Amino acid sequence: MAKILIVDDEASIRKTLREILEFENYQVDEASDGLDCLVKLKKEKYDVLIMDIKMPKMDGMEALERIQLLVPDIPVVMISGHANIDTAVEAVKKGAFDFIAKPPDLNRLLITIRNAMDKSNLITETKVLKRKVAKNKVAEMIGTSEGISGIKKTIGRVAPTEARVLITGSNGTGKELVARWIHEKSPRAKYPIVEVNCAAIPSELIESELFGHEKGAFTSAIKQRIGKFEAANGGTIFLDEIGDMSLDAQAKVLRALQENKITRVGGDKEIRVDVRVLAATNKDLRAEIQHGRFREDLYHRLAVIIIQVPSLNDRREDIPLLVNHFNKMICADYGISVKKIQDQAIKALQDVNWTGNIRELRNVVERLIILSEDSITEEDVFRNVVPGTGAGI
Repeated sequence: MAKILIVDDEASIRKTLREILEFENYQVDEASDGLDCLVKLKKEKYDVLIMDIKMPKMDGMEALERIQLLVPDIPVVMISGHANIDTAVEAVKKGAFDFIAKPPDLNRLLITIRNAMDKSNLITETKVLKRKVAKNKVAEMIGTSEGISGIKKTIGRVAPTEARVLITGSNGTGKELVARWIHEKSPRAKYPIVEVNCAAIPSELIESELFGHEKGAFTSAIKQRIGKFEAANGGTIFLDEIGDMSLDAQAKVLRALQENKITRVGGDKEIRVDVRVLAATNKDLRAEIQHGRFREDLYHRLAVIIIQVPSLNDRREDIPLLVNHFNKMICADYGISVKKIQDQAIKALQDVNWTGNIRELRNVVERLIILSEDSITEEDVFRNVVPGTGAGI
């Protein structure tokens, strides 16, 4: 339910407007002057504000200027029984959504409020979309260590080509980020990168997930489904944890790589696809080949270029940069000021055994931000980053 704040020094006007708006199913609150209005705006969130221009203590025009600083996006409808056209123009120039003379015409007031609500909703939707766009942007690759510098250099050389890349490394090291940067810097960047977590899909469903299926191909196939290879056409497909893929699915992927064609499950039509394949694994695929769990011919198809992502323990010099990056990012998400992190706290974090790598470090920084005071101290690290809670010193 939309919430409206009425600001007027006349109790009778507030009462009349409240009755009208509550009849229209709005939630209504009242303030008797500009100061009272500002106090309420700091405590509550309102969708529209209706405010008289002339009031004691702080009149509407002065309050309007302060409201623009406190809640810049809230639509403010100014009302007055003594103002002229010049006053109305001045109010709109100072940021008012509209100006209505007293006593307000009921139809015009309700139309103005609906228009103001539309503006408020549009602003909210725009902010949500901007957050989504920002979230979809490829995260920065943080670090100046030899290992990360080498990866950045390799990406610069490999990305513009069509070479397949196998990205190896422990869980949480950032293999997905490397794949995204290869795609982002490639000529295929205007097309999608489609990610497939091979470890998360049951072996009996992986073929349908990758290549799609026709209606009736199996019991639950109630309609035709496009697979990941077709969805990535023109762009990149990222096969994460490919070492967990079944041998049958590996054979189908090998054929797709060799012929640039796929066939949906339950179909006989060959569909040509144009995709670049990037793969990642936390397993030693050569050892998997020796044990008969991974096809050697597929390995050689995938491993044209191999990028080994180092563990966090092997790039401890990057920890101060990573901690500061996560500190800014997490505090921004929480809408709080960036926490100060003492040098000794950073040093303590560099001494941690990071078995979970970057993913674990991010979680630890978030934990420290939540549980610490204004400044993160060495004591906070020793108290909150200990064996049994995710990271060990």
